[in-house]
Amino acid sequence: MDTVAVLLSSPERIALHRLDLSPAGEADVVVDVDFSGISTGTERLLWSGAMPAFPGMGYPLVPGYESVGRVVEAGPLSGRRVGESVFVGGARCFGPVRSLFGGSAARLVLPGERAVPVPEGLGEKGVLLALAATAQHALAGGLPDLIVGHGVLGRLLARLVVLAGGSPTVWERDAARQAGAAGYAVMHPDEDPRRDYARIHDVSGDAAALDGLIARLRPEGEVVLAGFYAKPLQFSFAPAFMREARLRVAAEWKPADLASATALVASGRLSLEGLVTHRRAAADTGDAYRTAFGDAACLKMVLDWRDAA
Repeated sequence: MDTVAVLLSSPERIALHRLDLSPAGEADVVVDVDFSGISTGTERLLWSGAMPAFPGMGYPLVPGYESVGRVVEAGPLSGRRVGESVFVGGARCFGPVRSLFGGSAARLVLPGERAVPVPEGLGEKGVLLALAATAQHALAGGLPDLIVGHGVLGRLLARLVVLAGGSPTVWERDAARQAGAAGYAVMHPDEDPRRDYARIHDVSGDAAALDGLIARLRPEGEVVLAGFYAKPLQFSFAPAFMREARLRVAAEWKPADLASATALVASGRLSLEGLVTHRRAAADTGDAYRTAFGDAACLKMVLDWRDAA
């Protein structure tokens, strides 16, 4: 069995390739992918070659951790059934080709426990569940009153905070991304006079922003790093010392976060509307990646695999 997959052969060299698939075992499922998303955080770093040392890092590789599709084969020990709509947060089924994270392909083989059922009819919006789960995980230590960044992750984080009864401020420097708020305020950081934030969640991925964020904290305030940072982070000690500031790093989402986010979406409480802004057929992979990383108006690019051979 084989499939067509996105292959990064080296930095900035990306194309579709036909790759052999690992055989499915009794606990595995085979999923035909309908849609996959392009991450402007981790995948941008893989594409540019700026990804820091990370388990499984190396080229050639198949990227992607935001895929939705349908189970077409289900092993007797997989716990899944043929016909189920599922979310797939990546796969390792391409033999010697690295999978970081291995979800951008027309067909995937993976353990059934990692194929998460999603509501029928969710369609392309299902690719957003990974970021919804990331946002859910970042809230484990408490609700932010300031969110830095109004991309997809920042918007989902703000929507979850509003659902929990909060009213966050969101900073966004790019005027093209300041629209689209519902229940919260978005502004350029230079327009915000506040310096008493209790908890700041940064999803910008800007490694140079830490001093500016610490300066906006109240005493004993906290900065949560919920983006992905390619460069080393550093900060001036004295301002952090004077505030007795706390710093927390939010790691990747856990299965419980995905289950919680999926339940909120299924119930209609968490909206995924307005977040998928661009779509391309999988055959147009090169253009899709360039647009995802180069067009500020592109919040989320989705690849459509339904016609892929």
